[in-house]
Amino acid sequence: MASLGQIIFCSMMVIIVIAATIIIIILSFAFTGSSEALSLNRFPIGNISRDVSLSCYLNRDVIASVSRVSVTWEKVGVGLVYQFQDNTPSLDNQDPQFRGRIQVSTRDLIEGNATMLLTDVRRSDEGTYKCSIRSSGGGGDININLRTAAFSAPTFTLMGDALTAAVNRWFPRPNVTWLDQEDQILQANTNLTEDSGGIFSVVSTLQPVNTSSSYSFRIENNLVLALARVALNDSGVDATTAFTLSAAPPRVSSTSLIFVTGVACLLQMT
Repeated sequence: MASLGQIIFCSMMVIIVIAATIIIIILSFAFTGSSEALSLNRFPIGNISRDVSLSCYLNRDVIASVSRVSVTWEKVGVGLVYQFQDNTPSLDNQDPQFRGRIQVSTRDLIEGNATMLLTDVRRSDEGTYKCSIRSSGGGGDININLRTAAFSAPTFTLMGDALTAAVNRWFPRPNVTWLDQEDQILQANTNLTEDSGGIFSVVSTLQPVNTSSSYSFRIENNLVLALARVALNDSGVDATTAFTLSAAPPRVSSTSLIFVTGVACLLQMT
């Protein structure tokens, strides 16, 4: 039986956690910048060696009265990525790692859209980018947290009763799962190879398979999930792949934190 002191202690701990969560939420809103600067995706994922768009634009009310737009993109802890002022790009102080890799539409800028295309994404591009946009109608700042990954669609080969999936680009290290038509996990032989750049290639073979059945192939990490639906028939393999990108960085939710705190208290009281 828990004592009154233990009950009071647990109650105080839960209240503290709730209060801390509320403070974190308030601070997160406070430091995302003015509401006049917006983004379609504050946690984009860039596919290594491909291009990624970092969204930043003025809200609709400000756009109605835009003129004399100036924009600065910076990577926190690195330096200048892109700058536009006096109706022209100003790139004299641009950090060398971004030279020749940034595309921003001047026409869109004049209309209050500072969305930036970063080409040929590298692992080193991961980090926080600050977009500062100003105009005669107002302006603001917003942080975009770019995460980097490598991902590509699997290709499938059927030889006899063996179905093989091959994926040539994946990062971070992925997990692979085969499923049958009832979504039951199947055993397969999977090999991962890491190249000098830390990118993984995957070869996974499922055997035996029924050549008149369908299967699912999942390859995933904390950033990207690829789910392929594979149908086998007399003519071979018919596969379609859908990608799902993580909407936000993995973190312990406030609900989980409160739950864990409550469980810890209950264990102490038993």
